[in-house]
Amino acid sequence: MRTGETLFIDGKWQGADDGLAFDVTDPATGRVIGAAADAGAAETDRAIAAASEAFEPWRKETAYRRAEVLWKAHALMAERAEDLAALMTLEQGKPLKAARNEVRYALGFLAWFAEEAKRVYGSSIPSARADQRLTVLRQPVGVVAAITPWNYPISMITRKVGPALAAGCTVVLKPAEQTPLCAVAVFEILAEAGLPAGVVNLVTTSRPEAVGDRLLDAREVRKLTFTGSTEVGKLLGARAAATMKRVSMELGGHAPMLVFPDADPVHAAKGAALVKFLNTGQACISPNRIFVHRSVIEAFTAELVARVGKLAAGPGDRAGVSIGPLVDEAAVAKVSGQVEDAVAKGARLLVGGHRLTEDGLDAGTFYAPTVLADVDETMRIYREETFGPVAAVIPFDDEDEAIRRANDTEYGLASYVYTTDLGRAQRVSEALRFGIVGVNDIDPTGAAAPFGGVGASGLGREGGAQGIDEYLDVKLVGTVAR
Repeated sequence: MRTGETLFIDGKWQGADDGLAFDVTDPATGRVIGAAADAGAAETDRAIAAASEAFEPWRKETAYRRAEVLWKAHALMAERAEDLAALMTLEQGKPLKAARNEVRYALGFLAWFAEEAKRVYGSSIPSARADQRLTVLRQPVGVVAAITPWNYPISMITRKVGPALAAGCTVVLKPAEQTPLCAVAVFEILAEAGLPAGVVNLVTTSRPEAVGDRLLDAREVRKLTFTGSTEVGKLLGARAAATMKRVSMELGGHAPMLVFPDADPVHAAKGAALVKFLNTGQACISPNRIFVHRSVIEAFTAELVARVGKLAAGPGDRAGVSIGPLVDEAAVAKVSGQVEDAVAKGARLLVGGHRLTEDGLDAGTFYAPTVLADVDETMRIYREETFGPVAAVIPFDDEDEAIRRANDTEYGLASYVYTTDLGRAQRVSEALRFGIVGVNDIDPTGAAAPFGGVGASGLGREGGAQGIDEYLDVKLVGTVAR
């Protein structure tokens, strides 16, 4: 495991100019597991300069050459999949099984965009003038600033870097300060895959403002891609506008799940338990508001409580564990505050509802998997993104009410519908104002599918055929024959 020299700038691993570093800890134990270079403005400026210098040669490489490098990175990541998963469990806290799944997800983006590199098509347009030819080209935007989150510390890198490299862009990436070592491991793979110096650059820091300011203000940076909170995304978007950067953002979510009376409540509860507690609830697509028709709510809730009560919490490398730690103390406080507020306002606590400290968990940031019933609009959890292991169950009486309440949020990322009525599935899917709808499906995502939201959940799409478009400018060429 690399420690200290975690900056990758112009093809070289190095430490911070002033020698500063910050500790990286295991959230399950609080134990220090390594150190990362604490970069500032000067190191960021060098990374931007390196990416700018490398851009012209890289954009002129053939699409087949760029695809070759991405396939090589895919092969190296596949070889190291188990080591990457173990590192993720140690640094981020998610159970080893979930970490393995994330590495497979990350691999999918390298493979997908290796092929999409060869499919950046242009077009010709018939002209009204006999002597004129109109041609449309799609060309790389330039230097990309990428900012990735801690909850999916490997797959969010390949989901951004993969299409950027495929398009012919160069990259400066700032990972979350909680998970810099996962980013280092990915960049070691990218370097070994044969990328020329300066094409990808990594800047680790515990001072995100110092690095972010340089990335946002630099005119050489032509594109910002960010995954994180809506609050931070709005600030970054406003700053990026000063230099007219292209922006794509995957921000917060407040996903509804709608369980209709014709659905099998036991099957729906199984799905809810799986997706709600994915990554300990620390996923932007996690269903925060579970609307269940009154006619099936008793059977649904009973099954959900039974399943949640069996979820084992603990360090991610412990056998049988499916609930890891929350990212930090602030996350525990937020989840605990939402639960206490809901109960004080009339919600019923069916299981969980407390911090876990037994069996050696007191050194970590663990919260019990929780189910709340009779949640309503007066409660914070109804309005705020939870990002924790709490399922809020809400009764409804008819389809129109369910749709209206599901759409009653500024967020618009993911949503879920359980029904066996095809007509209802179509009506509700079209009526929900969300970028993603899963119908009897808790995993409507993948490298081949466009991922993103509307409203306060962000701009643009990642993955799919649309994912590479975020890194391409459209150029019109009009030619007159002489």
